[in-house]
Amino acid sequence: MLNVLKPRWKTDKILTQVGVTTDRCKEMIRNLYDSLAESRHDWIEKNKYYYHEDWTYMSFLIPAGKTIIELGCGTGELLSHLRPSWGVGIDLSPKTIEQARRKYPNLDFRLGNVEDQDFIVNVDAQFDVIVLSDTVGMLEDCEETFRSIHGLCHQDTRIVISYYSRMWAPILSLLEKFGMKMPSPKNNWLSAEDITELLKLAGFDIVKKEWRILSPKRLCGLGRFINKYLPSIPGIRHLSLRNYVVARPIANAPKEKLSASVIIPARNERGNIRNALLRLPNFCEDLEIIFVEGHSSDKTLEEICTVIAENPSQDIKVLVQDGKGKGDAVRKGFNHARGDVLFILDADLTTPPESMPKFYRAICSGQGEFINGTRLVYPMEDEAMRFLNLVANYAFSVIFSWLLNQRITDTLCGTKVLLRRHYEEISRNRDYFGEFDPFGDFDLLFGASKQNLKFVEIPVRYESRRYGETQISRFQNGLSLLQMVVFAFRRLKAI
Repeated sequence: MLNVLKPRWKTDKILTQVGVTTDRCKEMIRNLYDSLAESRHDWIEKNKYYYHEDWTYMSFLIPAGKTIIELGCGTGELLSHLRPSWGVGIDLSPKTIEQARRKYPNLDFRLGNVEDQDFIVNVDAQFDVIVLSDTVGMLEDCEETFRSIHGLCHQDTRIVISYYSRMWAPILSLLEKFGMKMPSPKNNWLSAEDITELLKLAGFDIVKKEWRILSPKRLCGLGRFINKYLPSIPGIRHLSLRNYVVARPIANAPKEKLSASVIIPARNERGNIRNALLRLPNFCEDLEIIFVEGHSSDKTLEEICTVIAENPSQDIKVLVQDGKGKGDAVRKGFNHARGDVLFILDADLTTPPESMPKFYRAICSGQGEFINGTRLVYPMEDEAMRFLNLVANYAFSVIFSWLLNQRITDTLCGTKVLLRRHYEEISRNRDYFGEFDPFGDFDLLFGASKQNLKFVEIPVRYESRRYGETQISRFQNGLSLLQMVVFAFRRLKAI
């Protein structure tokens, strides 16, 4: 044991000397990890509960089947656990890379220094996910390294950084001295806030932050309970051992004009159909409008067909939904849409159709990837929302912002906008949540959060209904919202 720990003490002493060059520091780190290459698996086995908790959450953040590059991959255990369609691991330790290649021949391991910009360029590929697990602790210049990895990014790339909490530094040092933790070189100690600020300086946009693992040991089964529930509690979560930051490249506006499909679920909305079409601006060159009729009793379907016949120059379609509920209608409309950008516009017109160009601009500019309307900013028309509904919406906005790790002030606003390629990704991974949502809003909200999409909210002026009656039951839907909270906690927090 002492032979393994000796290089760590030696490295600490040399790293603290004034004037040590970057190349010399890297050489010492490389030598340390060369010495640990053969025993690394034993260290992981010694702390397998901690690694299981960490890798489980990383697998939650990163869906299987992505193209992934891990910068500072060690012997490849995490990269293998993430089940990439193509996985590339980079490490500066030759013996570590040799071990990784032997253990995981299906993955691509390469020797290199992640701070060498020429090396990053020579990778000559772009990835869905870039992983830095504990690597930030050994970087000479974090900001410049973050800048260099832009060359590995496409427009939808996610950067996932995991690192130890600064508060755990004394405990980890103590565990290392007693041979209970794998030796490591002298580290940078960066908080989640430090990492996010460096990412912003390097041209990245923060999607979410999370804190996990209060107990790195099993504790006779109690550790699982502690790690599953307690880190989610505000005030306690910052005591966690692990910080996770998810970021994306700051997007540039696309050069080509994006087409759009506006989905309008309509059940017993005959008196609103014509106004929906008249009030909807022609906000892009290629606009498709799809009404999804929900077995109405007031001749809504006949009115839609009449409006289509009266406007032959516009691309207007009608579908009749197979099941029940807005969620079923939205999914059918999205599945038949051909536009690059998908919109939901409620047929009750309480969200003004005139606001749609704002949503289009927000998503085309790349400022957000999931654009949600919020009715709780501007003053509402009288009787647009009952008082108890308003109070409940404010309460749920706080709860869901916590659950989703992104600011969301109005979960049930009828207008939600996202790119079709992102919806297809949500749809492909719907098995994680299942068919649970009668509203249609939470299927998209939870799916977008799971895919690490960037949320942006646009305030809209909430209008009172001009025709028909609300199809929302205050108490029944309130109960459903509570069920959504419990469901979201179990699937998004209690991992």
